[in-house]
Amino acid sequence: EAVAAEWMLEFACSCLCRHFAEQSGAEFWRWRDVAEALISGLSQIPPHQKKTVYLCQLLIRIAQGKSLGLHFENDQRISPLESALSFWTLIEREEIQLEKLHEEIRRLIQIQIVAVHMENRYFKEAAEVLERLFTDSESDKPLRVKLATVIKTKDPYVPLLQSFSYSLLISKIKSYIELFMKENETNFLIQEATKHVASKGLGATALQNRPVEVNENGKSDLETKQRFVLRIILLRDVLGHDKMQNCCLDVDSSLFWIYINCLLGLNDMQNVEKNEVSLACSRRRQKWTQKEDLELKSGVREFGVGNWAKILAHGNFNDRTSVMLKDRWRTLSKIK
Repeated sequence: EAVAAEWMLEFACSCLCRHFAEQSGAEFWRWRDVAEALISGLSQIPPHQKKTVYLCQLLIRIAQGKSLGLHFENDQRISPLESALSFWTLIEREEIQLEKLHEEIRRLIQIQIVAVHMENRYFKEAAEVLERLFTDSESDKPLRVKLATVIKTKDPYVPLLQSFSYSLLISKIKSYIELFMKENETNFLIQEATKHVASKGLGATALQNRPVEVNENGKSDLETKQRFVLRIILLRDVLGHDKMQNCCLDVDSSLFWIYINCLLGLNDMQNVEKNEVSLACSRRRQKWTQKEDLELKSGVREFGVGNWAKILAHGNFNDRTSVMLKDRWRTLSKIK
């Protein structure tokens, strides 16, 4: 199970990287849930997978970097980007090359931490975060002084912030992802998946890269169905089809949660084909009930904030996803 979990984590990270680079939101958030479930199931991070875990955490935080109401750390002052910076620091420690790219990304994250606070008119918080960001080293001093001056202007549109924009940060992260993907082309599950689709004549390139299309009957394109089916195939081949049918996986197993996520993905596609209406769309129309809120609070008390997949599986919710649980908890936290 430990070996299979490592394969799945590598595969999930690869999917996160690809969907981050392609800016395909729905798929990125789906694989975020998968990666978080796998990571939360680790008792400790294997040394050879540290960078993989750190990169997953970095991408998740960068993708939500402008959501100051969202917290990944116990310290509520820490924004998603400030949390991302801590993981970028850990990634830097795992590598001895790419010093120029490392420095560029580090500076961009630091600048955008301040910029996002200023865009939201949180000037006091921007000044406070500046104190946390920089040491007293001489190399940090020029940027620290410039940002302190920018904060005093209370103008989020000054040239410095415009020149080192969020879009530039995303672009540099994509450059890093491209290098990471080249280093990890030997990913076992990707190799096996490619062999499988090639043997079936499905076309691995189409499976990975072609956009979703809808035909005249309103049904989803074949490649989209293959994406969902592929996940089940991978798990079936690794774990054994009979075991999955008999539900022999332990509910506390990280592989159990990846299996659940895969089934949710398949169910989504089945509903599109059967009803010609996306299940995700119907979910958005359902208001949260008081009973569901109580279930969510109870789940957070039992499993902790962030373990949305476990809370979803153990709770009694009305056709929700782990992403919906996360968003609802953020809303409840604001109300509180």
